[in-house]
Amino acid sequence: MSKLKVGIIGAGQIAETVHIANYQKYPEELEITAIVDTVPEKARAAAEKYNIPHYFSTAKEMFETLKLDIVSICTPNKFHYENVVLALENNCNVFCEKPPGIKADEALGMLNLSKEKGRVLAYNFHHRHSQDVEYMKKAIESGQLGDIYYGRIKALRRRGIPGWGVFTNKELQGGGPLIDLGVHMLDVALYLAGFPKIKSVSAFSYTKIGNKKNKGTLGEWNPEKFQVEDFLTGYIKFENGGVLNLETSFALNIKEKTTIMNVELFGTEGGMNLSEMEIYTEVNGELADIKKAVTADENKQEKSVRDFINACQGDKNSLITNAEEGYEIQKLVEALYTSAETGQVIEL
Repeated sequence: MSKLKVGIIGAGQIAETVHIANYQKYPEELEITAIVDTVPEKARAAAEKYNIPHYFSTAKEMFETLKLDIVSICTPNKFHYENVVLALENNCNVFCEKPPGIKADEALGMLNLSKEKGRVLAYNFHHRHSQDVEYMKKAIESGQLGDIYYGRIKALRRRGIPGWGVFTNKELQGGGPLIDLGVHMLDVALYLAGFPKIKSVSAFSYTKIGNKKNKGTLGEWNPEKFQVEDFLTGYIKFENGGVLNLETSFALNIKEKTTIMNVELFGTEGGMNLSEMEIYTEVNGELADIKKAVTADENKQEKSVRDFINACQGDKNSLITNAEEGYEIQKLVEALYTSAETGQVIEL
């Protein structure tokens, strides 16, 4: 079998530490052929550092020059759509960093084009590939929680506004902690619950700290250019009657000084806490707390990349967040932001 030729669009930190680093673990299957960045010096530096034979300043030039099998999209959120579409139109399988885009109609357009072209389109929601999520998924599928009707999501930082990149730029990023942090736990919760149909959402967002402070655990930022929410909370109602509560922040005056990423789900037979790796249930009529010695392993990014490669090679059971699921997540994120901006309940 010939090697799959890979192109990378965007030469930033995520491209280096996740995509390039993990693709290079499979030299018998893949060859990173090209890298693109709008700053030519960054593209050239990455090409030299990782022995990538070609570098370009535009994706269009790359596709005009080379025939590729796989393309990774590692750009700011605003540019996901145009680059995914370009890659699909050139008959490539695509692995895009989360979220799918900024708007739901972008995610729908990419989904439809991937189907038309018969190509894999997947998004790097890597938390679902962790062994703690794997354990809880099996527990849920075995009936240990019963029918799930309530859940809580937390993706919180006390003072975790990134001091680099475009995370505080609404035009380029599309929002703040919801579209950056909360979206990961939304994917995990929906994946564990089997992606139930969403009926409506309501949300409230605040910018109370990021526009006044300028320093935190992740560096310094300019409060005058802080354009996104620093906290958002919301409720998601499902057609089956279940409800999911979400809290996500870049900056919130909570006790914990480290990032909290957790999903709790509660059903008719038991409840679960992902970060504690506990299931709360009954055994022989007595209350029982079942704790497992399973942690969120450090290899979830590698697993996510591996699952994408498997999908490109025809694996229909890959755990990767596919285009359909990506669209559902993007639609949910857009509805939460719309509800927070308008003060209205958004029906889906």
